[in-house]
Amino acid sequence: MNSYQSGGKINQGYYKSFQPSFINKDWQLTDMQIIHLLSIADRHLGRLDMYSEYVNIDLFIRMHIAKEATQSSKIEGTQTNMEEAFLTKEEIVQEKRDDWEEVQNYISAMNEAVRLLHSLPFSSRLIKETHKILLTGVRGKHKLPGEYRTSQNWIGGATLNDAVFIPPVYTSIPELMSDLEKFANDEINPLPDLIKIAIIHYQFETIHPFLDGNGRVGRLLITLYLVAKGILKQPILYLSDFFEQNRLLYYDNLMRVRTNHDLNQWLKFFLTGVIETAKKGVVTFDGIMQLQKNLETTVKSLGNRGVDAKKVIEFMYTQPVVDVAKVEAVIQKSNVTAYKLLTDLERLGVIREVSGAQRNKLYVFKDYLALFNND
Repeated sequence: MNSYQSGGKINQGYYKSFQPSFINKDWQLTDMQIIHLLSIADRHLGRLDMYSEYVNIDLFIRMHIAKEATQSSKIEGTQTNMEEAFLTKEEIVQEKRDDWEEVQNYISAMNEAVRLLHSLPFSSRLIKETHKILLTGVRGKHKLPGEYRTSQNWIGGATLNDAVFIPPVYTSIPELMSDLEKFANDEINPLPDLIKIAIIHYQFETIHPFLDGNGRVGRLLITLYLVAKGILKQPILYLSDFFEQNRLLYYDNLMRVRTNHDLNQWLKFFLTGVIETAKKGVVTFDGIMQLQKNLETTVKSLGNRGVDAKKVIEFMYTQPVVDVAKVEAVIQKSNVTAYKLLTDLERLGVIREVSGAQRNKLYVFKDYLALFNND
């Protein structure tokens, strides 16, 4: 790690692109601070993973992915909050629909990529499939969804002349991505997987192989890799929140590797993110279990209506924003009965009305959503 050379600038005529060195090689991990952070990260990740055995994870994965989608997209400038991620397109105001669609694609991309892991290795094909879902039908739809770029791109600045960073020339992408894929699947090199995915994320963001969506795909890859390697049984670790809150440090540490060959500082930042995120995940799951316990007591106060209330609450663990029509469908009873139940749940503080409308009111599962906004 200490003698690592990240690459160098290549003259392309009127600009210089950065050509990264290959990562599929024998690495020696000697920095004791990194080894210490790695030990802590492994411990907290193990605790987080334990919940996928003892909690009905399927109920909560959609919430985690919705948060990851909104946070990851926020880094790219998209402004959709978690509540809006669960609304239908018709319920979203016109000027926010493009943002909403990007978040929905992110949720679809994560779900499909995890499903594909059953039949595909962590590979270029998986990465391209994920990218295709991410960009189909949204603002980046004309930027080769599912295909590596065939032209030069850049990061920051209006043109190549004032760019903050210019990734490698497009003709070298197949070779660089092949190297990344070999490194990801090299079972002989004994480098710990958390260190490997930290290097993979850095390398992917440096290659910037797509015309659009590189940041979102790069962050998705972290979770996918950990699931692919069996470190997580389910996709329940998402670093976008940490990267968003430390956005300047995130970009600075990536750039520091390119300019100063300082991979160690990036690894420390990445492992710190894993530790903090895993700790938050444990707090969230503990909170969910406590909330379930409290609500069992709360619905008992509704007497006979408690059975229907329980059905609605169970539904809201996967769909935390509801209207009267959704409640009608869940309890299979009349509009009037559904409205009365919503009024009861609002009175008990389980839900909160957020639309301010006279008709077609929207209610959110407030304490549940709050657990995922525990920043």
